[in-house]
Amino acid sequence: MKETLRYLAGIAGPSGYGSKSTAEQVTEDHSSSHHHLTAIITGGTSGIGAETARVLAKRGVRIVIPARDLKRAAEVKEGIQRESPEAEIILFEIDLSSLTSVKRFCNDFLALGLPLNILINNAGIFSKNLEFSEDKIEMTFATNYLGHYLLTETLLEKMIETAAETGIEGRIINLSSVIHSWVKRDEFCFTRMLNPKNYNGTRAYAQSKLASILHAKEISRQLKARNARVTINAVHPGIVKTGIIRAHKGFITDSLFFIASKLLKSTSQGASTTCYVALSPKAEGVSGKYFADCNESKCSSALANDEKQPQKLWKQTRALIHRRILLLHQPPPQQHAYHSHQHLKL
Repeated sequence: MKETLRYLAGIAGPSGYGSKSTAEQVTEDHSSSHHHLTAIITGGTSGIGAETARVLAKRGVRIVIPARDLKRAAEVKEGIQRESPEAEIILFEIDLSSLTSVKRFCNDFLALGLPLNILINNAGIFSKNLEFSEDKIEMTFATNYLGHYLLTETLLEKMIETAAETGIEGRIINLSSVIHSWVKRDEFCFTRMLNPKNYNGTRAYAQSKLASILHAKEISRQLKARNARVTINAVHPGIVKTGIIRAHKGFITDSLFFIASKLLKSTSQGASTTCYVALSPKAEGVSGKYFADCNESKCSSALANDEKQPQKLWKQTRALIHRRILLLHQPPPQQHAYHSHQHLKL
């Protein structure tokens, strides 16, 4: 009850910020020190991701937006540069549900030779119906978790190298959700998440968000073991207003809308925790944690706090992805080479 009242009132926590704080507010005190930083933001073409890109660009950060819809990405870029004419925005194409596409983006980005200071794994989908990616993996899990896992794994050395060369701490942020706590232990089975028998969209989304927290914890452990100056944390942005429509007028509808409007965050409030963890000096050295309302918070899920789960999930994921990537790079069957050779002899 106390936490609910704190949330509704927007009372600031130890960081000095709370549920009502906006992305601009949490970054305005230290906007002069970010002019040589580069950030990759997935899902940067709408909602929280677009607001995160706008505010970080306003603070002088070079923004890289990998997106499925390049037309929409170009519109976001244009909007940011209207407000911040000197902002540098680089666009790439990506399909996070495709391992091939993620690898291609990483190779294209690394070929630019740019530093990488911040990686924000923001993109996420909710699929009401069961769908599969081109890799034959359930779409929500493929997009929200597996794509970001591979993105992080492929770009991690660049982040470690950038931090060592510049002396500036690298930061990775995984977007999670409070509904990660809805996942039951017997539902969190790796093979069943890849190919569920009884699909439920909310459960699939919650599982992907729990996986994002476990991923942050395991990568944090590995980075600490290497003494690397890169941190990784998971954040819950809050439940954000994305266009509630009142189809019918009336006292009950209006009353419910009024109550909901007090609970829901604006897009800028939703992006504030991501921006805080990405740029705030107060987050320096903090890693493997879970943030909500711009403050470190506790996961209420026993699974999220299970010390064995992060490494277990990481190993399962690594084995799956490496198998899939090996399959993608297999040479053609031997018989094709044989036939080709016969043609040459003729």
